Amino acid sequence: MDSQKKFKPGFSCEFFPPKTEKGRASLAATIEELSKLGPGYFSCTYGAGGTTQEGTYETVRDIVARGFQAAPHITCIGSTRQKITNLLSSYQQLGINKIVALRGDLPEGSDTAGEFKYAHELVAFIRKQTGDHFHIEVAAYPEKHPEAVSLQQDIGNFKIKVDAGANAAITQYFFNRDAYFRFVDDCEASKIELPIVPGIMPITNYKQLMSFSQGCGAEIPRWILTRLEHFADDLSSIRAFGLEVVSELCAQLLAEGAPGLHFYTLNKSDSTVALWHNLGLTT
Repeated sequence: MDSQKKFKPGFSCEFFPPKTEKGRASLAATIEELSKLGPGYFSCTYGAGGTTQEGTYETVRDIVARGFQAAPHITCIGSTRQKITNLLSSYQQLGINKIVALRGDLPEGSDTAGEFKYAHELVAFIRKQTGDHFHIEVAAYPEKHPEAVSLQQDIGNFKIKVDAGANAAITQYFFNRDAYFRFVDDCEASKIELPIVPGIMPITNYKQLMSFSQGCGAEIPRWILTRLEHFADDLSSIRAFGLEVVSELCAQLLAEGAPGLHFYTLNKSDSTVALWHNLGLTT
């Protein structure tokens, strides 16, 4: 864990592109509220197969226009080198210098990966095309990528992305602090040295959390599941409990040397603001 303590803590918030005018108005209000906290940057997710690709660019453009630093996600599977080149150019013209580079999922109905199969190929391509212009962040999986055969294999795949030119990593969310610290220790043993920032998911909705976790392979500890099941549809109790659990997790991570936190906001401000204040991060 010692390698993480040398990095200055950084805090960031993640959004997804809204699909409706109401969603855009709601996100604008969320950005305005979260900007008061002073995060280092706002990131925006990226959909495969054209589902939200234009929405990502528009959202990032709006964030920049408001005077904040933005980090667009770029996924490569199902894409082409020319499309990625054009996208990088458009972001450079916006003054963007931070990218979250991901593999992504195959577009629905497609059976070909396109010109890229893995995230490390995208990272290497961005470096080749743009040199050191972009600060590149990649994904990390403390509890193992759901498609990896073993944690050891997953660490090896992560190292390939790092060696390809990544500057930092953001983890999949987790609720077991030991999973993060063991992952970091395994990375240190593999000579991987870059900031590995924990991804933080607020707990506000039991069914939504279960759906997300089943899809990404994040483990929900049994004691948390038991309490959430007990609350059933009592959303206020779920949110109060979730705030307590996640605040304690974040405090432990920071106290033991994690280089910041990356909040998955789900385009809402309340939970992130409450966590931020609980942790005393307010600027």
